[in-house]
Amino acid sequence: MSQIRQKAIEGLEIGDTFCVSRTFVKKDVIQFADISGDFNPVHFDPHFAKAKKFDGCICQGLLVGSILTEIGGQIGWLGTEISLFFKRPVYINDTVTCTFTITSIDKKGYAIAKAVFTNQHHFVVLKAILKGFPPCDKDKKLMNSIS
Repeated sequence: MSQIRQKAIEGLEIGDTFCVSRTFVKKDVIQFADISGDFNPVHFDPHFAKAKKFDGCICQGLLVGSILTEIGGQIGWLGTEISLFFKRPVYINDTVTCTFTITSIDKKGYAIAKAVFTNQHHFVVLKAILKGFPPCDKDKKLMNSIS
């Protein structure tokens, strides 16, 4: 069982922070394009990317943002809203770390979290605000039995 899942079962609190890193390779960009239909040439053609003032082909923004699903899935977070704020491009072979922090949980169990994505050069490439429901007590028991 992952440490993230274990913490979710034990109980999430305001201030809990989780980090996940991923290196995005060309195969990821191709597979995401196949799934999403995002074949923007900025992701595949270096000349087009250069014409758009990038240093090379870039990853799809939603591909990068999808790191959130690893954390959310381990937590058992049922999302209701995500706002993404793209700050810098993510290039193929960049390593991105997502730091996810729970900022509020109300009495009904509704929570808000923020996520900051940084590349291997420690530049912020993406920020996100997430809203939703972390697991309730019943959910935590179920998660513990299937983990």
